Amino acid sequence: MAVLVIDPHLEERLKAGRHARGADRYDEVWEGVYVVMPIPNNEHQQIATQLATVFNLVLGLGAQGNAFAGVNLSDREDGWEYNYRVPDVAVFLSGTKAVDCRTHWRGPADLLVEITSPGDRVRDKLPFYSRLGVRELLVLTRKPWKLHFFQRHEGKLKRTQEATLDSPAAIVATVLPLTFRLVGAVPRPKIEVAHTVSTQKWLV
Repeated sequence: MAVLVIDPHLEERLKAGRHARGADRYDEVWEGVYVVMPIPNNEHQQIATQLATVFNLVLGLGAQGNAFAGVNLSDREDGWEYNYRVPDVAVFLSGTKAVDCRTHWRGPADLLVEITSPGDRVRDKLPFYSRLGVRELLVLTRKPWKLHFFQRHEGKLKRTQEATLDSPAAIVATVLPLTFRLVGAVPRPKIEVAHTVSTQKWLV
């Protein structure tokens, strides 16, 4: 159930309390509206961290770009706190059009990953990512497990590929030389990330 807080004093106390506890790390602001996202569980964090690690290995540990497990992404340099999102993983290539503003990144990330959690609004972020000019977006839905891949087409992010445990086809990325597919495993399915140039594979 969503909660709308109108009282400015209560709002400040809630935000200050979350900041003091470090619970605001994944909070976002959507056009001036403070959005408290569900705190990721351990599974969510493990997947995001491992994907960022694989991406950084493929990028040569900074030689061709960088991947971040969580970053502030905005459409402006000044006053960015008014409108930003925090994707689970963000990739910026060496020649990226995005700008590193130190506190945040402004503009089109080259590749983003979003991992869904109960009650989050990942789908509602798509228009914002499209306006930024994000090139590719991988969305992992859990329970049921699915991979949805969005690519930039005619100025918008459009879903171009999908993978499930029952579908043998792998998702092919273009920003990074990688493919993604789901494989059955215990206690949870794994994402097989395969390098399209070498024979390297990782199970995340």
